[in-house]
Amino acid sequence: MDYQTFINCVSNVKDFSLPGKHAHLLTAPIERREQFEQLPTEFPNAKKAAVLLYCYPKEGLMYLSLIKRANYDGPHSGQISLPGGKPEESDQSLWHTALRECSEELGVMPQESKPLLNLSPIYIPPSNFLVSPFVVVEAQTPRFTLDPREVAQHIEIPLSELIAAKVKQSHLKHGVFEGATVPCYIYEEHTIWGATAMILSEFKLFLEYCALI
Repeated sequence: MDYQTFINCVSNVKDFSLPGKHAHLLTAPIERREQFEQLPTEFPNAKKAAVLLYCYPKEGLMYLSLIKRANYDGPHSGQISLPGGKPEESDQSLWHTALRECSEELGVMPQESKPLLNLSPIYIPPSNFLVSPFVVVEAQTPRFTLDPREVAQHIEIPLSELIAAKVKQSHLKHGVFEGATVPCYIYEEHTIWGATAMILSEFKLFLEYCALI
């Protein structure tokens, strides 16, 4: 999928209804699926966070940025995630939070004044966070400057690879969840699981819908 095909597909989408919980459950941890199914629709006491699905052309194909978190003493150490984080006082909105975090972690600042698409917020019970995902697209290949304090590795996945990806089961080999078996996507040597996989599941369904139009 190249840039123009991607833009044409998105511009043709008029009636895509975000699948939300249905998409999230495709990669929700098995032991937590019942819990996710029974979650309410609003979370007034949840902490807020935002992530950015940063899409761009590279060598004729559309890519999406993922990051491998740096190792630290915390539950997300070394995990694959989307650029993002918690809001700061200077952020005007969660959209601006996502932009700022992407700029800090990847050294790029998207030029779009608004997101291409707002995906369904996802609630993470263990940490009581409600995460808002935003999709943005660049017309040119960015130049990345990673923050080594937060980003151990920048992972660029072609959107065509995401569309073709199948949900698999994998044993985690590192981190605080070492030994757990989780539903995930595998890209190269990377295991993408948890909230990141759940967000990507919805974006993947959106891309599949676009491709059918």
